[in-house]
Amino acid sequence: MQFQLLLADVTNCEKMKCIFQEFHPEIVFHAAAYKHVPLMEENPHEAIRVNVGGTKIITELAVKYEVEKFVMISTDKSVNPSSVMGASKRVCEMIVQSRAQQPGVKTQFVITRFGNVLGSNGSVVPLFSKQIEAGGPVTVTHPEITRYFMTIPEACELVLEAGFMGRGDEIYVFDMGNPIKIADLAHHMIQLSGLVPGKDIKIVYTGLRPGEKLYEELLSDKENTLPTYHPKIKIAQVEKNDYIVLTSRIDSLLKSIYTLSKCEIIDFLRQIVPEYKSSNGLYNGKSIKKELNKVKHIKEKSI
Repeated sequence: MQFQLLLADVTNCEKMKCIFQEFHPEIVFHAAAYKHVPLMEENPHEAIRVNVGGTKIITELAVKYEVEKFVMISTDKSVNPSSVMGASKRVCEMIVQSRAQQPGVKTQFVITRFGNVLGSNGSVVPLFSKQIEAGGPVTVTHPEITRYFMTIPEACELVLEAGFMGRGDEIYVFDMGNPIKIADLAHHMIQLSGLVPGKDIKIVYTGLRPGEKLYEELLSDKENTLPTYHPKIKIAQVEKNDYIVLTSRIDSLLKSIYTLSKCEIIDFLRQIVPEYKSSNGLYNGKSIKKELNKVKHIKEKSI
């Protein structure tokens, strides 16, 4: 099988257009996104510019160049998001699904939503391995934190299967089994290394990071699922969005993104994704109003 690697920026519309013009892809797997939760809490402008802006560009090019199948890789962090990263990925889902529902669209848009992949870049398993090799300690954010996991081959197989079965505007949710306590995972990995947890290698709890949840969800309170012929793949029944209204708001945000404060970015995200509840105290309740009033006052003084 022949393939070609191209170095490009997903937010560079002209470069992306050149690629689509040259290759006319039949299938697009859209996985380009920032996924580091704490880093995106500190850099919400870049989360929006890359995750949301990049998705909008690739989605439009897929329609323009009549791509047959478009598969977006989403995350369980988009469900009832508590982080900028999760909220940005929920907006990406909304863009893709609402575009698929526009009249005359030939491209079959499919979204896959699943949790952590063992051994992937940024996975906790390689981190724990390095910490154990170094003699510890193994760092876990919270004793009760849980996550869903699947292997790389399993994730790839289910993405391909969902992409094949999708006919347009579906969000596929993968059955990832039962969530695993990260502390238990650390405990077992230490034991598998022939060491005794707490004696040879200590487990240290560092506290939840900005934007981090104790547990992840694959469906929101408003969502239900429909079965498919595959026992590990279900279709999430998600509230529909108006593409024109949605993209006009997103365009407004992207055009003025660097004139906005962090608080204004968060407030904008909460307007688009009402279920988004920021775990960062700065952006909750009265605090966000206070910060926005400060920004407004500064801008008025500068005019």
